[in-house]
Amino acid sequence: MTTQWWKESVIYQIYPRSFNDSNNDGIGDINGITEKLDYLKNLGIDVIWLSPVYESPNDDNGYDISDYSSIMKDFGTMKDWERMLEEVHSRGMKLIMDLVVNHTSDEHSWFIESRKSKDNPYRDYYIWRDKPNNWESAFSGSAWEYDENSEQYYLHLFSRKQPDLNWDNRAVREDLYSMIRWWLDKGIDGFRMDVINFISKDQTFPDGEIKQGKQYASGHQSFMNGPRVHEFLHEMKKQALADYDIMTVGEMPGVTPKEAKLYTAEEREELNMVFHFDHMDVDSGKDGKWDIKPWSLVELKTILSKWQTELENKGWNSLYWNNHDQPRVVSRFGNDGKYRTESAKMLATTLHMMKGNPYIYQGEEFGMTNVAFDSISDYRDIETLNMFHENITNGADEKALMKSIYQKSRDNARTPMQWDASPNAGFSNVEPWLKVNPNYTEINAAEALADPDSIYHYYQKLIGLRKKHPIIVHGTFILLEPNNEEVFAYTRNFNSEELLVASNFTDKEVSFRMPHRFSGATKLIGNYHDTNREKLRPYETYVFHADAK
Repeated sequence: MTTQWWKESVIYQIYPRSFNDSNNDGIGDINGITEKLDYLKNLGIDVIWLSPVYESPNDDNGYDISDYSSIMKDFGTMKDWERMLEEVHSRGMKLIMDLVVNHTSDEHSWFIESRKSKDNPYRDYYIWRDKPNNWESAFSGSAWEYDENSEQYYLHLFSRKQPDLNWDNRAVREDLYSMIRWWLDKGIDGFRMDVINFISKDQTFPDGEIKQGKQYASGHQSFMNGPRVHEFLHEMKKQALADYDIMTVGEMPGVTPKEAKLYTAEEREELNMVFHFDHMDVDSGKDGKWDIKPWSLVELKTILSKWQTELENKGWNSLYWNNHDQPRVVSRFGNDGKYRTESAKMLATTLHMMKGNPYIYQGEEFGMTNVAFDSISDYRDIETLNMFHENITNGADEKALMKSIYQKSRDNARTPMQWDASPNAGFSNVEPWLKVNPNYTEINAAEALADPDSIYHYYQKLIGLRKKHPIIVHGTFILLEPNNEEVFAYTRNFNSEELLVASNFTDKEVSFRMPHRFSGATKLIGNYHDTNREKLRPYETYVFHADAK
C-alpha cells in the first residue's frame, strides 16, 4: 500500500442545513460554515465533507439535484462557496463535495426534456419502461412512477422526485464526467459519492425476489453492485478523476469486504475507500432498519474486525459511527444519560484507533444525542414520514412507530448544531427549519470548549495522536477476546511497535486483564485519569503504546 495524504486525514462531515445559520432565516448556510472554520481547525480535522449545496427543490434535503453547477439559494451563492473554499484552504484544510449521480431531481433540465416525449434526445438519460417490475423504493412503495404525458414508467430507487439516471447511455456518463471535472477545476479536493454502487442496473429488469422480511428493497440484487459498475467507475477514474490529487469515497449499501477490495484496490483504479453499512445494521431486525432488535457487541466486533482484516493491504477502510443518515452513536451504542461523556469518549477511541480514515459527524465531537419529538409533525425527513404514514394507513400502532422513529429516524442526526445555551442553541436567531434538541442548554460546543476534560478536547487528543504515531495510520489490526460480550479490545502492530486498545461497552465494572507484554507500556490516552490493569470501569477505554525495542 502506498502513502497518500488522504490516508492520514480525519474527515468532518457538515450537513449544511443544520450547521450554522448566518442570515437568520432558520436554515444553515455556506457563510455560516465559513464563520466556524476556526472551530474546525482548532479541533484538528484535515478534511471537510460537505453534504449537497447544489440547486435543489429539496425533496430529499438536497440529494435531489436540479442543477449541478449552481448553489441552492437557501445556502447562498457561488461567490459565497468560492470564498468558503478559499478560507478552508488558507487554514490548511481540504474540502470534498457530495457527488450525487445515481439520480437527479425531476426538476433537472435533463428530466424535464426526457419526459416530454419518447423520441426526445434526452429520453434515454433516464430509465423508462412500458410496464413496471416489482422493484421497491428505499423510501417506501414502488420504484416506478407513471408519467401520463409520455405513457411510460420511470425508475426512482428513492423519492419519485429522484429519477435514476441511465448510466448505460454513454452521453449521460460524458455529461457527468464533464461536470465532475468542472468542480475539480474549481479546486475541491475530492468527492463523497452517494449510493455510487447503484449506478449500474441489470438491463433485463427482472422482478426482485420476494422474501418474508427484508433488509433491502425488492430488486436490490439487480442494482446493488450491478453488472457494469466496475467498468463505469474505472472509466470515471480515467476520464474525470485521474488528473487530480484527490480523495474519493463511495457510499455503498450492501457492499461486502470482498467487493470493497475490488472497488478500492489501488491497481484497479476505481475509488480510494467505501462506506459500508454492515455495522449500522446490527440493531436491525429481519424487516429492516425500523424493525429494531437488541444489538450484540460480539456481532459488532466481528463485523468491524472482518472489514479490518479482509481489507488489510488490499483496500482501505472508512471508519464512522455517525452521519446524516444515522442516529447519534452515543444514544445508539453508548449511554446518553449518566455516562454520556465516558461512553462518547469510549466510542471515539474504539473507532479512531482502527485502521482507516475516521469520520466525525457534526456535533459528535461534543456528544450530541438522539431526540424524541412529541409529534410526527415535528419531523422533516422524507424517509421517516413515508414510513410512518404508510404504516399508519396499514393499521400500525402509532406509539410503536414513534418508538422506532426515536431510535432510527435520520432527523436524529439533523437537529441543528448545538453551539451554545442561547435560544435555538446559537444556531439561528429565529425558529430553525427543524426543532433543536431540548438538551442544548447542557450539551453544546461552548460548554465543551470551556471544559478541559470535555468530549471535544478528547477528540482533539485522538486526532493529535493520529498525526504523531504512524502506527495508528498503518498498523495491522488484531482482535482480542472475540467472544467477550462486554469488552472490545484489539492491538495494532507496525514495525516493532504495538498498541493495545480496550473499551468497556457496559455501564458496570468488568474484568479485563491487560496482556503481560504491555506491563511497561506508555498510556497514550484514556477516559479515566488512572488505570487498573485488571478491570475496566463503566464505559472505560484506554490505549497503551509499547515502544519499539
